[in-house]
Amino acid sequence: MLSAGLRDELAAGLWRAELSREPVAPLTAVHPEIDVVDAYEIQLINIRRRVAGGARVVGHKVGLSSLAMQQMMGVDEPDYGHLLDEMRVLEDTPVKAGKYLYPRVEVEVGFILAADLPGAGCTEDDVLGATEALVPSIELIDTRITDWKIALCDTIADNASSAGFVLGAARVSPGEVDVTGIEAVLSRNGEVIAEGRSEAVLGNPVTAVAWLARKVESFGVRLRKGDIVLPGSCTRAIDARAGDEFVAEFTGLGAVGLSFE
Repeated sequence: MLSAGLRDELAAGLWRAELSREPVAPLTAVHPEIDVVDAYEIQLINIRRRVAGGARVVGHKVGLSSLAMQQMMGVDEPDYGHLLDEMRVLEDTPVKAGKYLYPRVEVEVGFILAADLPGAGCTEDDVLGATEALVPSIELIDTRITDWKIALCDTIADNASSAGFVLGAARVSPGEVDVTGIEAVLSRNGEVIAEGRSEAVLGNPVTAVAWLARKVESFGVRLRKGDIVLPGSCTRAIDARAGDEFVAEFTGLGAVGLSFE
């Protein structure tokens, strides 16, 4: 467990790394005593800093939602980060690759909530009942840690490596599709580079949203009406470079694009 002063110091280092685009060494290498509670508190310090500067929390993302990623990190549950309004990017406006350190994209079936979710005890049925629509999405992930050399507490402290997101135009009721059977295909510059299926996300992305609702309550947070939830990627993460144009297509859910300049 770290002291409050050290948490503040590490949060400030991540903040400076994002602004300067000069990465920092893994927190877990410099402070091996850091634990998950420390990491989430560090994340929250920087989220509060951004909110104080005018940003607004519009939802959350789930990370490490595939068995392969959990095994790689040596954990048995996902992690989460915050989505802010200033992180939203648009399909018709290229983002500047140079704004990020090591940008990557992930393909996700997003959720838009029509009602608040319970915290402890939240079930998959609660999630389905509260979901207004599923939406095609791409998450832009990044790390402020040198060369993506991250352990669990590094990514948690760094807002679960989240940096941006784009939503497609389609809005589909979860009752209109098999939420576990959505096929996803990601193309870069017209070439298919990754394929996946929504069941790769904890067997069911609805399960990831229910987990998130239960988890965030322990930190005094609730998932509210209007929130966007990104439950985890259907495919592996793909590096993004200036000039890349990505399109993610989902069966029954439409498509979404993201380009870099």
